[in-house]
Amino acid sequence: MLLTTGQAAQELGCAITTLRRLIRAELLPGLSHNGVRVMIPLDTVQSLTARSHAPLDQLDAHEIAVLRVDAARQSTDSDREWVGFAATLPPETLLKALRGWWRCDAPSVAAAGVLPVTVAGYVVAVLTGLERWESRTHGQRAFPHARLVGYVTDLATPTKRLTGSTDAEQRLAQHLLGTRLPSHSSGPIAYVPTRPTG
Repeated sequence: MLLTTGQAAQELGCAITTLRRLIRAELLPGLSHNGVRVMIPLDTVQSLTARSHAPLDQLDAHEIAVLRVDAARQSTDSDREWVGFAATLPPETLLKALRGWWRCDAPSVAAAGVLPVTVAGYVVAVLTGLERWESRTHGQRAFPHARLVGYVTDLATPTKRLTGSTDAEQRLAQHLLGTRLPSHSSGPIAYVPTRPTG
């Protein structure tokens, strides 16, 4: 059975624009196109609905930063071709597409040792190597030594590509990739507590 984007968004309890981010990021399999209309398999939507929340309580930090990105688009930067996430980008290109200058509390980002990357509230990539950062005006920070330790090529299954160089990095990516990690922020970096508050 196929659903329209409107029906699928209703099933997921999200806005159509949120669902379209996942489509543009090429994370959903089995899509069919009828003119400008995109149809999504019901089992894909059900898989996303049933996805568990990220096991943040297993992390050795009270709070983690989350990098919220959109679907990949062509970059105007001289050092990278893309900005954002697309499941079809090769790892080296994807890492460049995810690195950037952000307004953030760099020590807080570094303290957790991990930076989950989300599209529409789902973890689609995991970065580590955040111990050192660079600064520029207006409070922007960059993490030039960040490493991509895993990413998702199909969010419905999910299909994970583990690229970490150590067992610990691969385990971390395995735990986080494909899980739900909602966050709220006016910018690309959000902060999420790893333990219940209150």
